[in-house]
Amino acid sequence: MTYSVFRAGIGGFYTVSPDQRAVVTSFGKAQRLREKTLQKPSEMTSEEEERYEFPQVRVVGPGGPYFKMPWQRVRKVSVATQAVDLSWDPSKAQDTIEAVTKDNLTTGINGQLRYRVSESNLYPYLFGVASPLEHVMGYFVSVLRERVANFVDPRGQALLSDAEPSDADAVVEETDSAVELSEGVSINDLRKNLPLLNQYMEEQCRSTTGRYGIELDAALITEIDPPGEVDRALSAINSTRNQVAGDLSTARADSEQQITMSARAVEIATNNAQAEVAPLKELAETLSQIKKEGGSDCLRAYLRNLRIPLFSKAKRVIQTTGTSEKGGI
Repeated sequence: MTYSVFRAGIGGFYTVSPDQRAVVTSFGKAQRLREKTLQKPSEMTSEEEERYEFPQVRVVGPGGPYFKMPWQRVRKVSVATQAVDLSWDPSKAQDTIEAVTKDNLTTGINGQLRYRVSESNLYPYLFGVASPLEHVMGYFVSVLRERVANFVDPRGQALLSDAEPSDADAVVEETDSAVELSEGVSINDLRKNLPLLNQYMEEQCRSTTGRYGIELDAALITEIDPPGEVDRALSAINSTRNQVAGDLSTARADSEQQITMSARAVEIATNNAQAEVAPLKELAETLSQIKKEGGSDCLRAYLRNLRIPLFSKAKRVIQTTGTSEKGGI
């Protein structure tokens, strides 16, 4: 009797650490509150919301010492953020999880999943399922495999659905589209869009808070490894693609250089023509001004005076018959 009283007194006190929350059960039943599930994820359908409508239980926060009766049991839960490998499965040992892509290639996927227990929905975590984390991992892997099997590069789809270009850059855009569409291999598309895939998984798994009381913090898929023969084929495709891209860049640089040199040659020829025409235009304006101000006699006198220094330099002078204004040197 004394031992029972001593054990009930000493064993009746408990504490809750800062990263923990506790639920006290009496004969296996937790104290329920009047409220139902505090937050119903909008990702659930109406049928799922009815199925996963759990009661709220009284949660003991960090602190203590608290006292419990001998027939009561304290269930503590860590609410700190934790990480688990995607390949974690208590029923079997595996290094990666396998998924089949849209073009029927089996690939291995690995990474991590960050999660924490939802303090506002502890009932399904403690009493809803036997192993909530295992259920969450199964749900996550199922969604991931479905997504991988149907994944299509959104950029490639946008290129296919775009209207035909009508401006002067149509040729360049068509060339770029051809290069990008040549990468239409599912594993390549998945590798290029890992952030998009992680974002999709986070959005699809938000309902795990209402289903299992586990709040998904982040999905970090870091590895997508195809079989060896497929990896070698992809390496060859990537090498060819890089070679094509390099050749296109070189051809584009050469064409731009030729265009620049042609424009420069046209500019030089234009300047030379303008330099030859400018003195003639100036002389024509001068003669017109002399004729306008002094008349034809003044103009003939001006021309005669211009011929005098030329006669001194000329070796032979030819005088034509006809009008006296005409002549040559």
